[in-house]
Amino acid sequence: MLEAVLAVVGLVVGFGASNVVSKKKQGSAEAAANKELEKAKKAAEKVVSDAREEAKRTQEEGRKEEQTRRHEFKDIERRLVSREDSLDKKLDELDKRNENLRRSEDEVEELKNEIREIRTRQQDKLENIAKLSKADAADQLMKMTEKDIRNDLVGLVNKLQNEARETADEQAGLIITTAMERMASEVTAERTVSSLKLVDEEMKGRIIGKEGRNIQALQRATGVDIMVDDTPGYVVLSSFDPVRREVARQTMELLMKDGRIHPGRIEEVVEKAQKNVEKEVIRAGEDAAREVGVIGIPKEILHLLGELKYRTSYGQNVLKHSTEMAHIAGLIATEVGADVKTSKYAALVHDLGKALSHKIEGKHHHISGEMLRKYGAPEAVALAAEQHHDDVEATSVEALVIRVVDAISASRPGARNVSAENFSERMKELENVANSFAGIEKSYAISAGREVRVFVRPQNVDDLSAIKLARDIATKIESTMQYPGTIKVNVIRETRAIEFAK
Repeated sequence: MLEAVLAVVGLVVGFGASNVVSKKKQGSAEAAANKELEKAKKAAEKVVSDAREEAKRTQEEGRKEEQTRRHEFKDIERRLVSREDSLDKKLDELDKRNENLRRSEDEVEELKNEIREIRTRQQDKLENIAKLSKADAADQLMKMTEKDIRNDLVGLVNKLQNEARETADEQAGLIITTAMERMASEVTAERTVSSLKLVDEEMKGRIIGKEGRNIQALQRATGVDIMVDDTPGYVVLSSFDPVRREVARQTMELLMKDGRIHPGRIEEVVEKAQKNVEKEVIRAGEDAAREVGVIGIPKEILHLLGELKYRTSYGQNVLKHSTEMAHIAGLIATEVGADVKTSKYAALVHDLGKALSHKIEGKHHHISGEMLRKYGAPEAVALAAEQHHDDVEATSVEALVIRVVDAISASRPGARNVSAENFSERMKELENVANSFAGIEKSYAISAGREVRVFVRPQNVDDLSAIKLARDIATKIESTMQYPGTIKVNVIRETRAIEFAK
């Protein structure tokens, strides 16, 4: 029992002690909280006080700034009012000036009218005195002035013409002599034969072939006379056409180098030689243009120009003649004030028609002008080239320059051989007579014009027609040409059947 009482007493004492302790802790916490609250109030009061002072300062500064701006606005307003007053005054002054100007213009117009009336009265008095109207007087005055000026001009022209006559020959001779001295080319003569040296006598037999088949095939394919027995150790190729002769020469060189000579091989090599000559033609045209300094020539014109390498005029190589003319034309054009480029261009291509004269009817200079226009050369160049002979009137200084240099180049000692040209013309005429008949594939004048070899198309001409054709050609030659001796007309009809095994 005592233990129970003691336990209860212990519990009561412990509870009371815990209450006392908790009350003490609560009191100290409230005191600390009150202290913190008091500090917060003091800080808040200080912040509010500072904010009020800052607001007062800001308000005061704003008031001062507003007053300053008001003063500035008042100053601007005063200046604007002053300017407006000044502008009003100036406008008033301008109005007054305009009024004065209008009055002055009226006065000037009145004076003009008075002057017109006075001039009209004076003109009427003058017309009455002179008994001439104003138009008639002006016309008479113009006629008198024109008569006086015409007399003066006639005298001046006569004086200049006399001076020109006195000095023209001397100046022209000086210009031409200077050009010829600065451009002196070699004197050469083109021949109608080419020679090839034989390696040995055995090669001669190969060229002739069994029963002459090889040499006949060569002559048939190239249209060139081939002579192997006239000159020992040489093969002579004879033809008036330099292109054919060049093809034959290259063919012979290739065949002798290769060693295989038979009709089939001959045709193959002839075709190859023709392609090589074609390349040389193009190269010759380009080299000629480059040599004289003319650029921009169309390729078709360059091709025709290159063909002139294998053309002659009275024994003179036409391409060399043309390049020589271009150089001289440039020199003379510079002296007389003509267009140098046009003169050189026209001189270079003036004989272009000679490359086509055997294909197109007409004079070579007319063909030259036609071809130049066709392939896009400048019109001034075409005209100068077309007008380099006297049958067409020269319409430009450049055309006259071309005429002069053509005569200079052609008249050099040894430049031309008239007899050789006549021979060449006769050979061409023989071929043209043969080609004028239908069914002709190609024809060659050979043996110095003593034979015409004509190849016909077998599908168009039969054996009997070939006989008649030979007689007709011979008859036409007799009636249209003059020639010494006898001309043999040889009509050849050959049929080939070709097939390939694949």
